[in-house]
Amino acid sequence: MTEAALKNNTRKAVTWAGAESMYKVAVFDEEHEKDLERKINTFLAGISENQFVEIQYDVAVLCDETGEQVYCFSAMILYKK
Repeated sequence: MTEAALKNNTRKAVTWAGAESMYKVAVFDEEHEKDLERKINTFLAGISENQFVEIQYDVAVLCDETGEQVYCFSAMILYKK
């Protein structure tokens, strides 16, 4: 992943139909852990406890061309529509 891709902080949603209900996935990607935390908390405040299914979290680290470490904090939330 390039540094430009890391700086493209976006949230993506994917939808698919399950046997009993519709599920959605929200993906968050931020350079700073606190920014990710803020965005996830804002998102979770907009759905009910019954809608929430699962959250997964990951951190990636790479060095840019100057040798500086670049972090990518990401999370995926699975929820019911």
